[in-house]
Amino acid sequence: MPVYPKFISKNELRKIIQENYVGFERIIKLDKKDFFGSSPPTIFIGSKLRYPNVNVGILSPPEETENAWVHDAQTYWPQTDFTIKDIIRLRSSLINSRFTTGVKSFNSDSRFLNIAQEIGIGSKPVDVEISLKKKPKLSTSFDKVRLPMGPGVSLEKVRITENVKVNPRVDKIISDTDIKANEAANCLFSKGIDEHSISQLLTIGVLGIKKNRKLVPTRWGITATDDLLGKNIIKEIKNYSSINDFKIYEGNYFGNYYCILMFPGVFNYELFEGYMPRSSWNPHSGEIKWATDFETHFGRKTYASNTVGGYYAARLPILEKLKQIKRQSSVLVIRFETEEYYASLGVWVVRSAARKALSNTPKTFDSQENLLNYLKKAVYEKFKYNISIILNRSLMVNSILKQKNLSSFY
Repeated sequence: MPVYPKFISKNELRKIIQENYVGFERIIKLDKKDFFGSSPPTIFIGSKLRYPNVNVGILSPPEETENAWVHDAQTYWPQTDFTIKDIIRLRSSLINSRFTTGVKSFNSDSRFLNIAQEIGIGSKPVDVEISLKKKPKLSTSFDKVRLPMGPGVSLEKVRITENVKVNPRVDKIISDTDIKANEAANCLFSKGIDEHSISQLLTIGVLGIKKNRKLVPTRWGITATDDLLGKNIIKEIKNYSSINDFKIYEGNYFGNYYCILMFPGVFNYELFEGYMPRSSWNPHSGEIKWATDFETHFGRKTYASNTVGGYYAARLPILEKLKQIKRQSSVLVIRFETEEYYASLGVWVVRSAARKALSNTPKTFDSQENLLNYLKKAVYEKFKYNISIILNRSLMVNSILKQKNLSSFY
């Protein structure tokens, strides 16, 4: 889950985009509270109510469409020429038909919740018939962690009008009420189910031991999934030997430029995020702002409160890469968020940008000095910024400089 087409030409993609823009326009013209739509399938769990009460939203365009999957295809979009504007338009055309419930309300009057969970476990879009308590008004909400979406309106009635198709691997895991959520998530990930799908299963309360299952706000579930999948890979790569040389991977997605430096040694991870003027996270300041978080070989005991969800989202692809090459290393990540990234689309962009960087051939160096000299030159040429300011702050770089290996005694 979900299932995407294997190949679509650019012309076909443009056609799909134009067809689904119609949903955006229809919200403006929608003159009734009832509509037939197709859920991508996507369920949103809000975090703004007083916990343990939450808003649960069924997201769907205001009409049936065979390409509803494109509204929530965050693991697919980076393979296309979709723009930020395309994604905002697609997401803005999703009506959030919502209702309020408690996070543990599985045994009460949970008719809406049962339907939402049934939609959320699907591997393909499902047609729904929806009645709202009032007409939706065009609006778009943005968030630093989750994807943007269209107007939210209270749900009055909902009905699924076709059979929901579920991936057999997902069906088997969610039917097992004796397996812990952590173990269930990592089992699904090992079988090729992506982190976006796993986070949705976690948020709609269908993973874990039966008595512990509960709804989780979407923004919490995304970061929790990135973290628990990453921690499981860390356990594995700690058994691998270190890389022998110094590497840098570089890449960009939607104006998020990543420099991922790998040093010989045990796994450590440090992230610096630089938000440039007029970027999504720094729209008003005239100078670059920095945030940083760090973990040693022994991990973190507290939440990465400076770089928040981006910390865990960038770490996961890096760990996947180390697992792929069966090595461990100390990793320093420097992100430049530029004005090209003018609207926040959620941490899936971070994950995608890091994966794009790691898919490129790395530049390899025989010493830390040569690696850092290359970084200084490359950053100054691209951003006119003296990265030495950040390197002097880096706990990892300063720690490596102070360490002595056997060769230093000869």
